[in-house]
Amino acid sequence: MKESAVTKEQVGRRTGPIEHTNPYHSVEFSINGLEIAYQFKIWNISSTPMCVLVKEDSNILPRLKVGDTLNMKYYTTGAAYSPECLETAILHITKNDQGRFRGHYLVGLEILEGRGQQKLN
Repeated sequence: MKESAVTKEQVGRRTGPIEHTNPYHSVEFSINGLEIAYQFKIWNISSTPMCVLVKEDSNILPRLKVGDTLNMKYYTTGAAYSPECLETAILHITKNDQGRFRGHYLVGLEILEGRGQQKLN
């Protein structure tokens, strides 16, 4: 896993749940070998437009690899929209040793457009 820390400047600029740049609020996915699906809030941090925070002691963290592509279920904030399954790549896994996200890894995600898109009912 990539062990570079995110600076206070990067974390302090624009942090919070995704609002205007992406219609999705959270994402859910499972990994082979783990019995449960994991759901994460999507965060917008200036250095990484779309990422999730994973606790450093989470069972899922050692199973995530940069470059992996997974079919992830994306949820919007509105109940009027159905979740979408989208093929997603893991761009980076960055340890954060400072600030409000201490003890977490930032896992950068990128939706691979046109591949694996499926609306769910």
